[in-house]
This record gives sequence, C-alpha cells and structure tokens, in this order.
Amino acid sequence: MKNKKSFYMSILMLVMMLVLSACTDSDGGDTKAVSGDAKSEGQTYNFKLAHIAPPDHIWNDAAKKFAEELEERSDGRMKMELYPGGQLGGEPDMVQQLETGSLDFAFITTAFLTSKSDAFSAWFAPYLFDSYEDAFEAKDTEVAKKILATLDDDGLRAMNYFFSGNRTMMFREKIETPEEMKGLTLRVTPSPALQDWYRYLGVNPESISLPDVYQAAQTGVIDGMEMDLDAAVTSNFNEVTGFGALTNHMVWPSVMIANAEKFDAMPEEDQKIIRESMAAASEYATMKRSSLEEEYMETLRERGMELYEMDKSLFKSYMEKFDEEYKAKDPLIKEFIDTFRK
Repeated sequence: MKNKKSFYMSILMLVMMLVLSACTDSDGGDTKAVSGDAKSEGQTYNFKLAHIAPPDHIWNDAAKKFAEELEERSDGRMKMELYPGGQLGGEPDMVQQLETGSLDFAFITTAFLTSKSDAFSAWFAPYLFDSYEDAFEAKDTEVAKKILATLDDDGLRAMNYFFSGNRTMMFREKIETPEEMKGLTLRVTPSPALQDWYRYLGVNPESISLPDVYQAAQTGVIDGMEMDLDAAVTSNFNEVTGFGALTNHMVWPSVMIANAEKFDAMPEEDQKIIRESMAAASEYATMKRSSLEEEYMETLRERGMELYEMDKSLFKSYMEKFDEEYKAKDPLIKEFIDTFRK
C-alpha cells in the first residue's frame, strides 16, 4: 500500500513539474511573458535595426543610443541587434524588409524616401534652415509629422527624424559663384529634389555610388561633388577635391521607421517606450553631429583643403525657382516651405 501511495505521489509531482515548465517556457516567437514586479511585467522583444552607414558614422551612434534607451526604459525587456554598413542590403532592400516584417526598424534617408513620397522633398528646399537646432525643432511640427504619415499606406510607420551633416559643395578647382558652376559635372545624391536643384544651377548631376566617388574625382570624370563634411573626412575627399564651399544649403535628415503591423500590435505602454527612446536617440545624434562641425572643418584644413564661404544671396533666384517648382508638386511641400521660409 505504501508503495502504491509513493507511486501516485511521484506521478503527481511529475505532472506538476511539467505544468510549471510549460508555464515558464517561451512560445517560440520573438516575444514572451516574463516574471517580475509590476513595472517589468510584459512581453520581451528581440528587435533588428539596419542602416547603410558605416559603424563609425553618427547614424550608428544614433542606433546604439536607441538600443540603450530601449533596454533601460523597458527594464531589459527590449533588446536590439544592429546591422550597420548595409549588411542587410541597400535602402531599397531594407524598406522591402520593413514592409514584409523581416526587419523591425531601419534608418532611411529622406533622399531615398522621395522615391516613395514626393512630400519628403520638402526637406531639401535650399537654405530653409539656419542651423541644426532650427531643423531639429522643425521635425516636431505638425507639417513634419504629416509628411511622415504619407508612408502609412506602405505598411511602414515613419516615426521620427534625425540629422547628419548639412550639404556642402566640393570642387577640383575653386568656384566662387553659382554662375561659375554652369557646365560642371558634379556627383549628386540620386534624389529628384537634389538633382533638380543642381540642374537649376546649370550643373550636370551624376549619380555615382559613394565608393566610386573618390576615383571619379581623381580621374576627372566629375568636377566635384555635393557632400557633407563627415564623408569628406572619412573618405579623404580632400585629396581629390581641394576646395570646399561651406554653403550648408540643405539639411540632411534621415527617418526612423518601424514595421507598422508589428508596432501597432504592441501594447500602448511599449509603443510609448519606443517613441521616447527614438526621441532621445534623435536628439543625441543631432546635437552630437552639430558639435563636430568645427572639428571636421579643422581636420580638412589641416589636410590642406581650402574651405570658404559662398554668399547665400547669390542663390536667391535659384531658391525661388526651386520653391515655385516644388510647391506645385505636393500641398505638403508648399505648407512646409511656407512655414519655414524666412
């Protein structure tokens, strides 16, 4: 009798252990329930974020800051794997992965996003902002948020902006007026708004991939480039374009984007953590890049590059042409330019 009783007790204990094990086991997906106090209870997440910039670029600083903020604000429930340097493909590839849900987050340039929504061209209106701080404030306005929302129908949730270096002009020979630019061939980022701006100036814009720009300038295939100081320093463009006009004529925003289906399915509190973490990462990266401007200029001067100003007023008629052409393309572009043009 005692043996029977012991047998039944053993069976009972085994069943209880199996039940407890099942309750604490993962469901096999990207999220699971965790135990803890009320603040830390909820799902856990293992996110993936990709971007095209190299690991030493300000974008990757923004990505790391985003990951740190997520983990801290969620009490460790949210973790992030980072894929910098185009490890998951170019921007078209990453956007497609966002749309299908195989990627959770990506940083995508507004230059590329103009191919999906004309409204993003508003950010490339020349000489619209005087500083990084002005552009940073503009990103939180209603019209800037409405531009983000134009991607909603593509299964994307465009959530925030951040900024890297403003655009400058670099030449093999010194150019001091827009009129002297007529007939030049310059490497320009392949976005309609940027290329149209240079066509208005009489330039022949060439779309050359960034790794090939150095050789193109070195061999005279191009007369210069439209570029930020970050890339000039890291890619040694001072060696092939000895003159840099510090026009700072356009800001260079990128957009923090999530897969809409996954984000919308999250509890409201988790959505809030993601939004707040993005905001913190955006401010951190934008202000850090602003603080590096003088350092980059000094580095280029030490390497022998001549940096100089080109008066904004020389571009007035070209600015007016851009505004007229692009305001007619989309009501949001008109609203954006009218809001910030001083």
